Amino acid sequence: MTAPLRALVIHCHPDPASFTAAVRDRVLAQLAAAGAEVRMHDLYATGFAPVLSRAEWKGYLDSPANRVPVAGETEDLEWCDTLIFVYPTWWYGLPALLKGWLDRVLVPDLAFLMPKAQGETIRPGLTHISRLGVFTTCGASWWLTTLVGAPGKRTLLRGVRYLCAPRCRTGFAAHYLMDSSTPQSRAKHLEKVERTMRTLIGDRVAARAAAE
Repeated sequence: MTAPLRALVIHCHPDPASFTAAVRDRVLAQLAAAGAEVRMHDLYATGFAPVLSRAEWKGYLDSPANRVPVAGETEDLEWCDTLIFVYPTWWYGLPALLKGWLDRVLVPDLAFLMPKAQGETIRPGLTHISRLGVFTTCGASWWLTTLVGAPGKRTLLRGVRYLCAPRCRTGFAAHYLMDSSTPQSRAKHLEKVERTMRTLIGDRVAARAAAE
């Protein structure tokens, strides 16, 4: 029997009644349909501290002690095989709280391995993660976000993706022009979120349906 997905969902929005929360709920519903084990970190609700302190910076390379200040977060990151981010895009990038989560949690000898010799680059450490999902909203249009370079999307789907399994499956859905959205556009986007999730974890949904 196929083992259930182990999904870590990182949700970042200050308003629990936001549209981003509705996106999160659709993501969670699809994970439930797949029979996944889920751990969710709501960064605002839990009061996650995003600032990398001087002490943490001084001990950044001291593994495994570098995990201690964020032990719960690093344990869940090591546990999961599916990593999903749900957040609003602000100034074309990640909210400061989410960027701080990356700064503090993606530590050496967990997220990546430091170079062994001069001139070498870092090596991936999250090779146990085989699925990466990114779900966001953007006040700007698609073309303006693309013109600027979509730094938030690139950070996650290129930067974090590089640290994951070589054939890590990815899923991305963004609602552009969020500030001028309509009930119809938001409903359509939630349908897109469901489709994206089914593509991301669809094999597990099908396997569960066949077993029932």
